[in-house]
Amino acid sequence: MGKLEHILPKDIEKRSFEIITQELGDVPMDPEQEPIIKRCIHTSADFDYYENLCFSENAVQIFKDAIRAGACIVTDTQMAKSGISKPTLAKYGGEVFCFMSDEDVAEEAKANGYTRAVVSMNKAARLEKPVILAIGNAPTALIRIKELIEEEGFRPCGIIGVPVGFVNVVESKELIMTAGIPYIVARGRKGGSNIAAAICNALLYNM
Repeated sequence: MGKLEHILPKDIEKRSFEIITQELGDVPMDPEQEPIIKRCIHTSADFDYYENLCFSENAVQIFKDAIRAGACIVTDTQMAKSGISKPTLAKYGGEVFCFMSDEDVAEEAKANGYTRAVVSMNKAARLEKPVILAIGNAPTALIRIKELIEEEGFRPCGIIGVPVGFVNVVESKELIMTAGIPYIVARGRKGGSNIAAAICNALLYNM
């Protein structure tokens, strides 16, 4: 067992990032992508995110430009919503939404045999604001986003696609990378609401 470090509470996060940087060593990283990769590792203690996070061309800059222009963020879980820094986003005029618990979403999902995630994406597409979608749980949300893009001309500013799990997770991520929309995707089975929030915060904290 290693020796315990005496770290002041205010310095714990800083020290964590120092350890991450040290353990990554000299691996090459795009400077724009580096804060996002490191924050995902910090959130999960999983260095696989260095390998599995995929970025479309100029994705980080495009996401930041959208935030500066007042884009809102729509997530597929209340957990992700609660983890995103709403005061930081509000500085640029944006809000965070999660429609999963909305009564109209629950009713429509039950009536039509859809998942709430699917109906939530329908609702997101109707927002009269620029939208970033941060999906950390439901592959059905990513599948529906692709359909909305192709069939109804939905044009989100960007898609964070990091659902976790086994059923249609890998496939939905690969699908969304072909949608023609800027993306940040965690390829493979790993991800989660905490990773979706971490990516949003990494963007917000590094504007």
